[in-house]
Amino acid sequence: MSLSQPSRAAKRSLKPATPASRQAKRAVLSGTFGSALEWFDFAVYGAMAATVFPKLFFNDMTPAIALLASFATFGVGFLARPLGGIVFGHLGDRLGRRKILLTTFIMMGVASMTIGLLPPQSAIGIAAPALLVLMRFVQGIALGGEATGAQLMTMEHAPADRRAFYGALMAMGSPISQVAANLMLAVLAGVLSPDAFLAWGWRVPFLLSILLVAVGIYIRLKVEETPVFKEGMQEIAQEPSNPATVIKSHGATILRLTLAYAPIVVTFYIVSVFGISYLTTHGFTQSQTFTIIMISNFLSVIAIWWGGRLADVYGRRRILTIGSAGTLLAAVLFFPIVNLGSFPLTLGMVAFSLVTAQFGNAGQGALFAEAFPTHMRYTGSALALTGSNLVFAAPAPFLASWLMSISGGSTVSITVAWIVIIVAALINLVLMGDGKTLEGGQHRFGRYVPAEETTTKSPVAGLVGSAAAGEGP
Repeated sequence: MSLSQPSRAAKRSLKPATPASRQAKRAVLSGTFGSALEWFDFAVYGAMAATVFPKLFFNDMTPAIALLASFATFGVGFLARPLGGIVFGHLGDRLGRRKILLTTFIMMGVASMTIGLLPPQSAIGIAAPALLVLMRFVQGIALGGEATGAQLMTMEHAPADRRAFYGALMAMGSPISQVAANLMLAVLAGVLSPDAFLAWGWRVPFLLSILLVAVGIYIRLKVEETPVFKEGMQEIAQEPSNPATVIKSHGATILRLTLAYAPIVVTFYIVSVFGISYLTTHGFTQSQTFTIIMISNFLSVIAIWWGGRLADVYGRRRILTIGSAGTLLAAVLFFPIVNLGSFPLTLGMVAFSLVTAQFGNAGQGALFAEAFPTHMRYTGSALALTGSNLVFAAPAPFLASWLMSISGGSTVSITVAWIVIIVAALINLVLMGDGKTLEGGQHRFGRYVPAEETTTKSPVAGLVGSAAAGEGP
């Protein structure tokens, strides 16, 4: 079936027949708000790691080494994410999604406010970068539990025929936060002198976290535990799981999902984190750079919206594959176009890169969740998601900086590495299949499926589908 010519039934399925419950709407609001806050803090840190932190926390190094050190602290957050995924994933599979999400939300807020209050290295010496790394580690642990938990809380509350779309709404937290963070930074950089921005302006976004945390906690207290988790409590009691059992029974699935998500995270972090440093040293002001990233992320919100809608019609894996194919083109064209120094062309290139990545990102939540049974879902999904971010996202800005420094400023090696990762992931995606529904039934993409049919047990073709059914990969 062509994506450009959907069948009449496929078109009808774009208008879901199942109304969302009050709890489903609250779960969407809670998850989107929580994801936006946590990704906002991550986005601000990434921007500051590319611009401010090398000067404040690593000022005893040469500029190139200071930038590498700053990007290394950025990567610490990703190193901590698998630990957060393991700990909070296990607790979320045993105790429920709701309690864990309240905990991760508070952790992220406290860590971000602490970063906003840190004195520079010139004031307290080595303690400044040490505390920066520690708070970044706490941020990573919190996001390791939050990213998957928010998706599951939302999808397990959602109507059966809108789960990919609801999961995609959680993915909106990332670009929404990028828009908010870069808008705030662009305004601050535009109205403040460089000295004032370096002295205190960069702290403002981190300190605002206290207000967002207060509102977010209030919203999350209104959301009940998910019905899917409640129904699976007997299964959880009879067959308790832990990270070791999840890895043993679904290890190959976790690895396949980890690679499948690589094009999205590599593209996102090369463009939106390393790209900030690259643009500001290749003819663009900080204000122009923040504006480019902000507009591009705003457009990618629309891409996630439609990607989520289409993932419920055509399948999660297909949407992820299309988005990944778009990132391959972005990898080839990104540096040649940016090097032209044209603001409109650079804006278009950055926008294309992030839009295609986020379109594919819309299929991730449901694809990952449906690869695991209820009592292993939080742990398995978190391990795959955090694993992909650890292996592919965390090193991306650092490796890009390092490759450029050892090649005399050339970006050819960055482009080659970028392309190799995407091609490997695309081959992996072609060999995969969509999983089953959260209840264990068969997906029938391209036509309307009544909610009661989702409970019908039947095999699904594809590697992920086999793992979701509880079989060996």
